[in-house]
Amino acid sequence: MTILSQVVQDERTARMALSMLVEPDDAVTGRLLGELGALELFRLAEGEDSVPGLSTVDAQVWRSQFRRSDARTLEQNLVGAERAGIGTLIPGDKEWPSALDDLGDRRPYVLWTRGTTSFLTRPLSDFVTITGARASTSYGEHVAGQLASDLASAERIIVAGGAYGIEGAAHRAALASGGDTIAVVANGVDRPYPMGHRELLERVADLGLMVSEVPPGAVPTRHRFIARTRLMAALSAATVVVEAGARSGSMKVAQFAHDLGRNVRAVPGPVTSATSVGPHRLVREGNATLVTCAEDVLDQSDRHPASEPSLGSAVIRAGSRSVDQRPVL
Repeated sequence: MTILSQVVQDERTARMALSMLVEPDDAVTGRLLGELGALELFRLAEGEDSVPGLSTVDAQVWRSQFRRSDARTLEQNLVGAERAGIGTLIPGDKEWPSALDDLGDRRPYVLWTRGTTSFLTRPLSDFVTITGARASTSYGEHVAGQLASDLASAERIIVAGGAYGIEGAAHRAALASGGDTIAVVANGVDRPYPMGHRELLERVADLGLMVSEVPPGAVPTRHRFIARTRLMAALSAATVVVEAGARSGSMKVAQFAHDLGRNVRAVPGPVTSATSVGPHRLVREGNATLVTCAEDVLDQSDRHPASEPSLGSAVIRAGSRSVDQRPVL
């Protein structure tokens, strides 16, 4: 009987397989991956040796993730991804975005890609994440589009999540101005989501780049949406929140960016609008400063010490270690 570790022959295929078996942003897996590497992690997962940092019960729970798929199915999935022409990036690759290393143990196992990965070699200061409410207003979409267009004209790469509302407006404006844009999605790059943005996301993949940490064929889930927020924050020197409700996922992107020591900017809106609550709260609590035009963003992102490790990366790593002892469910 073929075991999983016999299917993965090198670090790349092992990381690809890992993304097919374990949910992203798994604290235990991320820590072990950093300590052991993917090949040794698979051998540990299929063995009976103690797992560093875990009790016997927690180790059994962690290992159970590797028993949900047989080796034959895993091998077929790996072959299918290769035949589909979907690219992969792992740490150490020339085009691996080193900004993600600031996530420490929460760094993605692998990035699945469609499009122009050479974008990712550019300095961190060239990237700006624009995020905001799905249920946006015409005001918010106008501002997001204007910011994205002006930033793209200033040769900045617009990072967003491909969602309805603010993020879709940012992608469209960047493409319309002939600029570069990256969509960070919570599903397989072969399954554009939401379906209403299928054409837009296909254009992003053709003219820009679509990336995901989950494998081809994967569907979006609440956990995957939440996990994606850390990637959107880490990829850019600056994150701009245009509109967001109090519980919007965009607020999580802003929080991650703040924790990583990135610049966070918020667009003011009408005090009567529910979509102004998020940006106004960020400013009030001192986690963001106001932005009214692209120049406000450029002024700060150009000052970001892209060549230096982020002070916030220690916060992310510490936060990851603090939950390492919990069982993975």
